[in-house]
Amino acid sequence: MMNIVIGIAGGTASGKTTVAERLFEAFGNDAILLSHDFYYKQHDDLSLEERALLNYDHPDSLDTDLMIEHIKELKKGNSIMHPTYDFTQHMRNVQWQKMDSAKIIIAEGILIYTDSRLCRLCDIKLFVDADADVRFIRRLTRDVKERGRSMDSVVHQYLTTVKPMHEQFVEPSKAKADLIIPQGGHNEIAINMIIDGIKKKLN
Repeated sequence: MMNIVIGIAGGTASGKTTVAERLFEAFGNDAILLSHDFYYKQHDDLSLEERALLNYDHPDSLDTDLMIEHIKELKKGNSIMHPTYDFTQHMRNVQWQKMDSAKIIIAEGILIYTDSRLCRLCDIKLFVDADADVRFIRRLTRDVKERGRSMDSVVHQYLTTVKPMHEQFVEPSKAKADLIIPQGGHNEIAINMIIDGIKKKLN
């Protein structure tokens, strides 16, 4: 099976997941979506309060080795069992999920371009860009509504880890992208052009 691995990176709440889902929907059964978020490391030796204080925006917080291993298996046409993550508890779920291979493998996450091995696995590297203020407002809304966080905790995490880690790791990784998409998932022209380009590459 011929595979195309599409990397999609960008700052927190930049719209990268929206772009990834748009591509996923465009190719139906020919695509799978693998998120770096699945691979946050397990810390079941710590209490919930202790886990909440960890820096989840540093590359070391993720088991990227396992994600790389899984993408290699998917490129071979093999199925994988990938971890899943509960953001409300800062814990991996007990149950892992099966994923079959497909022609298009979409790998999405804020830090995927910080690892050169993962970069080399990507045939197309996209970076979704958005204004910092917009990203913060989106993250605040998402974390309070969907992840059970308090407003104070989101603001504290943003100022102490998210913003400095973005400046240290995420923003510099933009230089590794083949294409930068401004306005995130709202950029219909860019998304449609990317979809057309992938179709031509497949053919």
